[in-house]
Amino acid sequence: MKKELAIVLILVFSVTGYAQNITCSPQDKQAVEEKIIEIDGLLEKDLGKTIVSVGKTFLGTPYVAKTLEVGAEETLVINLHGLDCTTFVENVLAFSLMLKNEKTEFEDFIETLENIRYKDGVLDGYASRLHYFSEWIRNNETKGLLKDITAEIGGKEIKKDIDFMSAHRELYPFLRDQDNFQKIKASEDYLNNELICVLAQEDIAANEHLIHSGDIIALTTSIKGLDVTHTGIATREKDGRIHLLHASTVGEVVISDVPLTDYLKKVKSNTGIMVARPL
Repeated sequence: MKKELAIVLILVFSVTGYAQNITCSPQDKQAVEEKIIEIDGLLEKDLGKTIVSVGKTFLGTPYVAKTLEVGAEETLVINLHGLDCTTFVENVLAFSLMLKNEKTEFEDFIETLENIRYKDGVLDGYASRLHYFSEWIRNNETKGLLKDITAEIGGKEIKKDIDFMSAHRELYPFLRDQDNFQKIKASEDYLNNELICVLAQEDIAANEHLIHSGDIIALTTSIKGLDVTHTGIATREKDGRIHLLHASTVGEVVISDVPLTDYLKKVKSNTGIMVARPL
């Protein structure tokens, strides 16, 4: 992409409830508007099927790490040309909810994405972003957008200390700011007072039939201080098995070529999954 095309456009909205600072290139604003047109007609009674259909329209989109780490302050980053695993899930959920709620404007997308990405739906600095995915699930459950069904499908509660971001402060430029650092510590303290429910890797095969297409899958990890390393969307393919639709670190949005259970065996640090069902 030419340098001039990469220049971002900061859009300021005064409408109550919208993020005040939005980072969006003209090309990405156009991409959002085109995506709204592309997904028209994909709504089904089963929201999960809608989510998979919308997700598959992103197949082939390049994987780009740290897509939200831009600028000198936290803004609502809109980027459909490069996705990491979390922004893929967020964008697919946002467009699917727009279909469900019959919303068709760019401003509707802004409002929906902000609600999903930030604590209690409000952008209020770097620490308001839901950085830890277990908190992302918990907070979006509180908003009524999804339900953590891990326990219902055989998951067990575990206790794990979460402190990866504060313990590796040097990896996060925004944490040079002491206020951001203390707020992230507060989020970690909150998570450390909560139990995390995990469906262990060895139990997934026996409970795979309880996972639905469109469920959000979060891969839990043995890495110290971290809850989740990757996320994607469950899709039951022609073989009758659950596969993972995700922004893969190997390069782009794909559907795993093997069922989820086999895919997870390739991830040495994987301990299991959390499963959240959009409502």
